[in-house]
Amino acid sequence: MGTVRARRNRDADWDVWPVADYLAENYRLLHPCDIGVIHHHAAVYRDYGPGSLARTLELGAGPNLYPLLLAGAASRRIDALEPSAANLRYLRRQLDEGPDASWRPFHALCRSLDPALPESCAEALRPVRVVPGSVDDVVPGTYDLASMNFVAESVTEDFEEFTRFCDAFVRAVRPGGRLLAAFMARMPSYRIGAGPVWPACPVDEDVLRAVFAPRTSGLRIDRVAKDPTLPEYGDTGILLLTAERPAAPRGHDSSSR
Repeated sequence: MGTVRARRNRDADWDVWPVADYLAENYRLLHPCDIGVIHHHAAVYRDYGPGSLARTLELGAGPNLYPLLLAGAASRRIDALEPSAANLRYLRRQLDEGPDASWRPFHALCRSLDPALPESCAEALRPVRVVPGSVDDVVPGTYDLASMNFVAESVTEDFEEFTRFCDAFVRAVRPGGRLLAAFMARMPSYRIGAGPVWPACPVDEDVLRAVFAPRTSGLRIDRVAKDPTLPEYGDTGILLLTAERPAAPRGHDSSSR
């Protein structure tokens, strides 16, 4: 028998991502793992005064609004970069017509941890700009802070492609810019609802350190325990990452790395 080729990002039809099933399984309720991620991320955003970040990135935003809510006080502009037609429709509808009521508990928790956030979900999301595109469209050095949640490890089975996505994520911020990410730990390729199996690259803390340590400074990795209230995706919990893009040496073109 021949070796089975690892599926890459282009092998899946992300335009038909099952938004309704994904939200039903993961975000219609505030789960314990969400609380852990929100506490972690809010501590990073509290380091910045209201409006002190000119432009931030949510890479592969998907239909998950809470990372965008968290950035709503510190960032004057939040680019929600997303390649999937299904996810783009959902994001635009949330901004145009107002967020689903299910996001209110998420916003309430975010605001309890950062009182500078506006009083309503809609106001907190006002800085968001929905940007169609993929990681290949990111211009290096554009952002003060980049956030990525459950993306690079959840869109490919190919470790080299995972590494390339993470490298582009690091380079998205200016030298000295902040990086904030969450990864599903050791999650294999997975199914949402009764739909197809989507490609994933199982990663652990050692993998993240191998990928990010040479590219960042101040790397820190924390963990949220596996959440029994979620469907069984085969993961062992969540890994939370914070780091910075190192300042470029004099005379070095930071966009050429």
